Amino acid sequence: MQPDETQLRDFAARYTAAWCSQDPASVAGFYSPSGLLTVNNGVPAVGRNAITEVARSFMTAFPDMRVVMDELLVHGDRIKYRWTLSGTSTGPGGAGHQVRISGFELWQIAAMDSSPRHKASSMRLSIDANWNKESNQRQ
Repeated sequence: MQPDETQLRDFAARYTAAWCSQDPASVAGFYSPSGLLTVNNGVPAVGRNAITEVARSFMTAFPDMRVVMDELLVHGDRIKYRWTLSGTSTGPGGAGHQVRISGFELWQIAAMDSSPRHKASSMRLSIDANWNKESNQRQ
């Protein structure tokens, strides 16, 4: 059963909070056990352990990282979560630069169950400045 928009907005708010928590396992907890996260068309991180390490890499690089949900677009079974990450690159090897990165994730959610944490089976994280939100298509 496809989740309704209220469930998706709640899921997105909790997912955003997880990225701000400095607890990478809490991010991975939003994925099914065999879920995957792909960053910028790279090799997918498959499974919660791998997703935890992706989240850890961001949290380590930007210890003061904040993520804000900019928009959630729902069109049938297509879900696009737009976000902005801000922080300072003070992690190992960081130069102390302030960053502000906007991007999006395309979510594929097979079903929402009755558990307190709904699981996503797949999320693709991308940084893309060429998205036309009015037409919901790439330019």
